[in-house]
Amino acid sequence: MEQTTLDVDGMACDGCEANVIDALEALEGVSSATADHEAGTVRVEHDEVTVDENTLGGTIEDAGYEVVA
Repeated sequence: MEQTTLDVDGMACDGCEANVIDALEALEGVSSATADHEAGTVRVEHDEVTVDENTLGGTIEDAGYEVVA
């Protein structure tokens, strides 16, 4: 398993965190996700073969949040 941490803008509350976590954990190959709206970070534990950083970022953006480079 690989762990990826992404900086994310647009999360303002616990509900936002839950939206991001639900979207990421629905991906095949993601074993867990945590989000912290105060720090603006999302940490994902995933299979490095099935899921890459671009897939994670795209999923977060599809959920309505912005991944910061």
